[in-house]
Amino acid sequence: MRGNRTVRGMFQSMAVILAASGVIYLFIPHDENADPIKPVDYRVELVTAQRAAPYPVLAPEGLAKGWTPTSVSYERAEGDAWHLGFLSPDTPDRQYVAVEQSTARPEKFIAEVSHEARDTGRTQQVGAEVWQRWEGPKYDALVRREKGVTTVVTGTASYERLAEMAAALTSPKTPKKA
Repeated sequence: MRGNRTVRGMFQSMAVILAASGVIYLFIPHDENADPIKPVDYRVELVTAQRAAPYPVLAPEGLAKGWTPTSVSYERAEGDAWHLGFLSPDTPDRQYVAVEQSTARPEKFIAEVSHEARDTGRTQQVGAEVWQRWEGPKYDALVRREKGVTTVVTGTASYERLAEMAAALTSPKTPKKA
């Protein structure tokens, strides 16, 4: 008889918990149409990276409305690697675009950040700069190698969107360490 009461009590407790959960769900505001992607503010990380990196750290200026910054990092121990990720303004099918810079060995770095894209042997003029075009199974990329740093603009977006990001890249002047 005691076992029946235990099972019955368990079911009663479950019913109370489920009812309470339902009431809480109904009264907590939620918007199914809200964008689940929360933009990140990358200004502090940008200034930090610009002060620490041995190369001019790039970030976009003057991008068209709708570009959403989603991720940022600077890893000094990982080849002074700067990463800044965005979602393009394309609707409804937004695409990912990332700016990657590093002092690491270019071949390894490019393969890593572009998810194994390969050099096509073609180039693309973006503003005054010539970028190498890389294609991959997951990401395509625009790559520029300069003395001591490799810059990669990569992602799932079209070359047109990658070039738009590459054209917006600047190295804002920041005060150096005293």
